[in-house]
Amino acid sequence: MNDFICISAAAAAAFHAAVALKFQLQMLQQNSYRPSRYGRWLKGGLWSGAWCFWAVLTLLCFLLVGRVWLCAAAGVLAVGCAVRELRRKYKKPLVFTARARRIYAVAAVLSAAAIAAAGAAGGVRWCLPAAMAAAVCAPLSVTAAVVLLSPVERAINRWYYNDARRILESMPGLKVIGITGSYGKTSTKHYLYRILSEKYNVLMTPGSYNTTLGVIRTVREQLRPYHEVFLVEMGAKQRGDIREICELVHPTIGIVTSVGEQHLESFGSIENVQATKFELVDALPADGTAVLNDDFEYVASRRVENVRRVFRYTHGERGRDFSFEVKSYSAAETLFEVKGPQGEVQPLATSIVGSYNLSNIVVGYIVARELGVDAAAIRYAVGNIEQVEHRLNMKRTAGGVTVIDDAFNSNPHGAQMALEVLSGMKGGRRVVVTPGMIELGRRQEHHNRELGRRMASSCDWAVVVGEYNRAAIVEGLREGGFDEERIYLAPTFADATARLATLLAAGDTVLYENDLPDTFK
Repeated sequence: MNDFICISAAAAAAFHAAVALKFQLQMLQQNSYRPSRYGRWLKGGLWSGAWCFWAVLTLLCFLLVGRVWLCAAAGVLAVGCAVRELRRKYKKPLVFTARARRIYAVAAVLSAAAIAAAGAAGGVRWCLPAAMAAAVCAPLSVTAAVVLLSPVERAINRWYYNDARRILESMPGLKVIGITGSYGKTSTKHYLYRILSEKYNVLMTPGSYNTTLGVIRTVREQLRPYHEVFLVEMGAKQRGDIREICELVHPTIGIVTSVGEQHLESFGSIENVQATKFELVDALPADGTAVLNDDFEYVASRRVENVRRVFRYTHGERGRDFSFEVKSYSAAETLFEVKGPQGEVQPLATSIVGSYNLSNIVVGYIVARELGVDAAAIRYAVGNIEQVEHRLNMKRTAGGVTVIDDAFNSNPHGAQMALEVLSGMKGGRRVVVTPGMIELGRRQEHHNRELGRRMASSCDWAVVVGEYNRAAIVEGLREGGFDEERIYLAPTFADATARLATLLAAGDTVLYENDLPDTFK
């Protein structure tokens, strides 16, 4: 009977370990399968109360091995914890890709081998503490699986890379346009796609497929011989990432939308961000074209001498090749003018809001002009551009509440623009819901405090979500003279949503500024 209880408890603990492996794999996936980034996440979240509880309980099971009451209690707790985790809803659930399945399989084999070895050495009663240790050590198992599989992954990726290169080489007439920047890449890609589609058959990398593997997948699965233009969004977490994509696709037009304090945690300095973003421009051929947003200091100050054509653009400021100026703004339409290098003026109208979004449309105008799209087609396309989901797009609910959705990502420049749009909304209360900004390194506290100060002059209610940036945002709100009775501290987005249900009324406007992934509290 005692052995039966011990075996049952060990099975329950093994089930818990399998679920723990799944969660750790999910966090690894959200950290781009990079052990260094996953390690930084572990450093911040490993010593949680739940982890410490299971570590202590595991130690007790080792010290009091075979005690029936302890086995029964541990088994019940393990099942309860596993079921609770399986029922938990995540913003970004685990996607069991082929790579994820390989990592999970190897990690599971490592854990199972450890449990089996304990049982073979000490008998069935040692299986329970070994299974519990497998759950506690799930991060180690997942990390070990990544290390063991690294040669396999490199070989697979190399095969995919060569296959994508073969496809691209078979299409010598394809015009490849690279798009990078600290922010604005995805919106620029969508706007450019809409405008160029008036004349060309265009393919763009979908969603946020802005890594080398994402580009490879797009080429292998979607690029066809009839495509004439390929828009490639290029993201980076470290030096060399953009250069690697360029070596594959060989762009002839390169767009740098911005260089700002984004991902400073991995880059270390804005100079490194600048050097990385300009890997795209440096990779262009001598007869290529660079399109640069001089509204950013670290773009304007960077000299470009390796290409024949360089077009620089700004908001309002003359003296560059292109500039634009907003003429009128309403909830339905924004009217603006683009001024060209020969003094020509092109009036345009769009439903898109925000000066930075207009700046991204100007990129589309410049490139379309360079590729021979006529002015009438450009005006028509700009007038029919649709807002990109979760990137400062505006909609009205059935209850009469205006929602400004800027939840995809947040950065100092973009947050400032979103708050400018919010402050222009009249007729009701203005509410900001935000967890703040991340990956800003040593400047993170400063920028989130500044976010709070800007919110103080832009909104009537502030809903601060989570704990990660709470102190800095609240401090900024106080410095801005914001009424503390109108600050709501929400532990989760679900709690924030429940609070909004009691707060909002017809005519109000709510801005959702960022939505942190599950790796942040």
